[in-house]
Amino acid sequence: MRAGVVVTAHPGVEDLAVQAEELGLDSFWVNDTPMVHGDPFVALGLCAKATSRIRLGIGVTSPALRSAPAAASGFASLNALAPGRIICGVGTGNTARRTLGMRPTTAAMMETFTAALQDLCAGRAIEYREGDRVRDVRFLHTGAHVNTADPIEFVVAALGPKAAAVAGRRGTGLISFGLLDPTAWDALHDARRQAAHGTPRDPGSRTDSYLVTALHILDEDEDEDPHGDAARDATGHIVLSLLAFAADTAADARAFAEQLGPEEREAVRRLLDRRGTTATAPDRHTKLYPGYLERIAQEDRDLILPSLMNTLALVGTRDDLRARITTLEQAGIDELLIQPVIDPPTEMAQFAKLLI
Repeated sequence: MRAGVVVTAHPGVEDLAVQAEELGLDSFWVNDTPMVHGDPFVALGLCAKATSRIRLGIGVTSPALRSAPAAASGFASLNALAPGRIICGVGTGNTARRTLGMRPTTAAMMETFTAALQDLCAGRAIEYREGDRVRDVRFLHTGAHVNTADPIEFVVAALGPKAAAVAGRRGTGLISFGLLDPTAWDALHDARRQAAHGTPRDPGSRTDSYLVTALHILDEDEDEDPHGDAARDATGHIVLSLLAFAADTAADARAFAEQLGPEEREAVRRLLDRRGTTATAPDRHTKLYPGYLERIAQEDRDLILPSLMNTLALVGTRDDLRARITTLEQAGIDELLIQPVIDPPTEMAQFAKLLI
């Protein structure tokens, strides 16, 4: 299985990209989460100039964050800096929107946005609409300004069949966060395959599947506890992201929190109390998301439940992890992406040694 890494935009991110390339990793992604992290287009511009081989992805942007012309300009500009190495991840903005206190967009809007980006980034014109006004738009300058000749890889973020069907109709790959259940991946691939039936494809388009998770390799010499502090610190950002989402949606009619077990729902309640907010507070996003996808505080270790660690992250000995990764590969996952937060250079090196 191929290996990649996901990071947040910050000064010095290009140094991590260089190391990832030197380690032989296949891709380097930056989150698009305004008001939480830095700008991914700025970060990947630096990475594009500092590297020569590794593929560079934004995971993921959304029509609720950027207009299609603005996003296409960003991706085509990156493609001019790193021809043929750019990956455009598109989603409903589930996290990026919620960190603004807003709801994500719909799968239908995501599909329209994806189609527009595919056309614009290939040099084709689209119908661009604002209210009642519709105009044909396309890049007016290419060549030295933007690159519409080399292909950009597109992937759609999916946890369920609706988004996977968008990937099928648009001929794109899939990316999912913390989805370690091979059966769930079978369902995503089936939904994409059914939606793709009879749909024409761009020549050479990729339809790879990417899984984002956290990883911790246990120290066998020390007989390390798989749910000890070191493992909780390495995987806690993934677990807290799910708890924050559950806390943020706890007041919805079909709350995600209701799908959790009693222990997990209690952790959601404790998180809300600890952050000094409620599931209905209009400013809850300002309390739940600071530090999102960063190293967790020691006082939050008790929220990192073993059940959620086992569900969302990969923790085990080298042999255990290789066996689990083989199972995921058999489920059709092409590339495993880790999000390191404790010591990214060391974690990337350990990951490369495990898979490459």
